[in-house]
Parts: sequence; structure tokens; C-alpha cells
Amino acid sequence: MRVPLLDLPRQYVAIGKDIEAAVQRVLASGYYIMGEDVTALERELAADVGLAHAVGVSSGTDALLAALWALDVGPGDEVVTTAMSFFATAGCVARLGATPVFADIDPQTFNLDPTSALARVTPRTKAILPVHLFGRMADVAPLAAANVPILEDAAQAVGVPGLGHGNNLVALSFFPSKNLGAAGDAGMVLGSDGALLDRVRLYRTHGARPKYEHHVVGANLRMDTLQAAILRVKRPHLAAWNAQRRANALRYHALLAGAPLVLPGDVPGHAWHHFVVRAPRRDELRAFLREREIETEVYYPRPLHLQPCFGGKPGALPESERAANEVLALPIHPDLADDQLAFVAESIRAFY
Repeated sequence: MRVPLLDLPRQYVAIGKDIEAAVQRVLASGYYIMGEDVTALERELAADVGLAHAVGVSSGTDALLAALWALDVGPGDEVVTTAMSFFATAGCVARLGATPVFADIDPQTFNLDPTSALARVTPRTKAILPVHLFGRMADVAPLAAANVPILEDAAQAVGVPGLGHGNNLVALSFFPSKNLGAAGDAGMVLGSDGALLDRVRLYRTHGARPKYEHHVVGANLRMDTLQAAILRVKRPHLAAWNAQRRANALRYHALLAGAPLVLPGDVPGHAWHHFVVRAPRRDELRAFLREREIETEVYYPRPLHLQPCFGGKPGALPESERAANEVLALPIHPDLADDQLAFVAESIRAFY
């Protein structure tokens, strides 16, 4: 039985007609960059998250980049962040000439360990960048003790309540595999500070205001109208999709009880973007599941501090390094059929 890690064609069957109508409407309008669909999506998601302002951008990576720009992060600055995340989290810091300073993770949640993060704050720290990894809210509140801006990387946490604690900025990704995914790249920056979000808007359009009058050197970070229209069709389904993801997670917990895995804990508001276990003989298990046509993924096989471009040394962040050798993501998407999920659990038990 084939079990894909993600099944977007099955999702499309359910909502395809509405998506096609939205696409045809945009194509017929002749207006393909920004426009009313982007403005409406910003308004709708700001209301969903409970923040006053939202700025649609071209990708989740560009959401991080624009937010860091707005915070004046640049050469000589440091940004404290987690060693366990997708590369963009740290890559955007480095692109601006600043230094990503990596902290270790909480082994129970895989999220940034606040104690480790605060221990790395220096007078050069311009911001702290926690990640709500796999859809679980990071422990952000203690980071306020550093008295520096906080940018929440919520690329995997759309739909999680409580984003944007205090005056924090929030970066979302709508990459197709996300819980709320576009048909290409798109992202968003949200927050409660109107002046800060206005700076994000400025950087989004090459720093121009009005057109051809450039106040800062920004970039082309605009969201496509087509992506916004598609996301507006999908957005009303997000709560139900996230609820189904949680139901799938709880079913895994029941079916894998007693198996020699460490299962991820459930907490209120968890978006369950990924269901990531710690698995003995991880690579052997993955190969066994692949033979049964069960797709899995490793998020992430190498901590960020050990990427060649950052030049870190093994042993510096032991929890991140241990996790990289043990983690395995199982299919959890909302279109996962009951027999597929049961087959995954049965196959894992067969391996052990």
C-alpha cells in the first residue's frame, strides 16, 4: 500500500472547483501582482491570528528576510536562534551580513531551549529567532528577558493560537506542503506594531514610496495575486484540516503505544505539521518503510551549526545533534486514510 508523506492531489479533488474558479477570475482580471486578493488575505489572516497587521510576501524565506530587515539587522549584529530548523531560519540572518548564534533545543519538544538561548545573548544580539517547529508552539515568553526584539518563525505553525506574543513579529510560510499551502511560494509577516509592519511593506517593494522614490534598498518580495486567491479558497478549511491532523496524531499514539519509539507529545493548539518520532535504528527503519512504499522524511539530518557554511564543531549542541540522528517524520496529512495510517503503524511494529 502506497502511503505518501503528503497528498496534495487528494486535497485538490475536494476543493478543485473552487480553486479553478479563483484562478480563472484572477487570470481574467489581468491583475497578477498584489491587488485586492492580497489585501483581503492579509486582513483575513491578521484577524485569524489576532494581530493588527499583516504583509503578504513572496515566500516564507522572504517573510523572515523582510522582518529582519525591518528590525535593522545587519553587519556586526547577532541573532540567536535554534540549531534545529530549515536552513532559511539562519540563512536569512547571514544574508544580511549578521551572525546566526545557535542555541540548543529542548529534547522533549525539539524547540529552542530558552535557557540555552538566553545564555548566548550578548551586547551584539539584535534579535532572537525561535521556531515553532513541527507545529508546536515554542516557549517564547522567557525570551523577553533578553530585552531584544523577537521574531517568531511560524512557517510550520499556521493556525496555532497565540502567535505574536507581545510585540513579536511572526513569519508564516505558505509553501505547498504547509498546513495552509499555496500553489507555489508565498509568505506573510504579521505583528501588532504598525510602524514596524510598515517598514516590512517598504522593503517588500524595493524600498520605494512612492514608485521610483527609494528610501531603503529593499527587494521584490511581493506576493502573486494568484497565490493569494488560492490561499483564500483554502483558508476556511484550515481549522478542519488541523483538527484532522491532530486526530491522526492521537491515532498514532494509540497504535504505537509500547513500540520502541519516542512519540511527540500533544499540547493544546498543536498544528501537527509533522509527526516526528525518535526512532532507534532510524535509517534502517526508514529503508524498511520505503520498501513498503511508505514515505518518510528526516527533519533535519544535520543541525544548522554543523552546516559547512557555518563551520560549527560537533559536540557544541548535543541535544540538536542527537535529535538529528534519531528523528523521523511519519505521514500525518489530513487526507491520510485510516487504512494507510494503520498500515504505517503496523509496518513499524513489524520492523521492531
